[in-house]
Amino acid sequence: MNVPICRCLLLVVSALASMAVQAADNRLTPAERDAGWKLLFDGKSFDGWMTSDSKPSRRPIEQSAINPHRCGAYMMIHKQMWTDFRLKLDFKISPKCNSGIFFRTWTLKKMGGNDVGFNGLEIAIDDTRTAGYHDTGALYDLVKPTRNAMKPAGEWNHIELTCRGQLVRVVVNGIEVQETDLGRFDKKNTRPDGTRHKFPFAFKDHPRRGYIGLQDHGSDCWFKNIKLLDLSKKKTRTGTEPKRK
Repeated sequence: MNVPICRCLLLVVSALASMAVQAADNRLTPAERDAGWKLLFDGKSFDGWMTSDSKPSRRPIEQSAINPHRCGAYMMIHKQMWTDFRLKLDFKISPKCNSGIFFRTWTLKKMGGNDVGFNGLEIAIDDTRTAGYHDTGALYDLVKPTRNAMKPAGEWNHIELTCRGQLVRVVVNGIEVQETDLGRFDKKNTRPDGTRHKFPFAFKDHPRRGYIGLQDHGSDCWFKNIKLLDLSKKKTRTGTEPKRK
């Protein structure tokens, strides 16, 4: 076989092997495993998951993904609580979808007559093309995304959420849409710019340890490839751990 053809075949084989690694749903790559990533959902069972009412989901696994709609409670919850972490997952919305990814949900008890969502923070997922306080990538009702980087309904999206101390960073489909310092939210119902939000809390004091949840807000939304890197024992860029309250 001549050299050019051989090189072409090697390139094709290498590309196919790379695609195979990247396309393996609900599995860790060797690089992720070496880096300490954890697979939170295996695509086959609800091991490690429950509803926010601490019951099994009424909705079966579909398309090797979790669909929290009609699960039987406000959201599907991963049973372990996390502090500082990097979460990444793929999601697909249905038309007119309204859902979200909750984090640092410090208790599953309903407080003050509010739903359990008031106990955490939410990255909004909505079938819109705008970039407001309730659109995809927003820190719900607190911080707008810099842009709406979501794909149309029916297509898979990739999102990454990093929480470290008071800092929250969100990347949608490879585009950073926000980096927020919760320490600036030092007044109840008030954003740093003085405008009002719905929550009667100063998020500067919000507990940093809590559950991760996938919301049912009346629409089909599928989640898969749910992976987490625990940052709670890793040092920050300055070489010190963020202060805990």
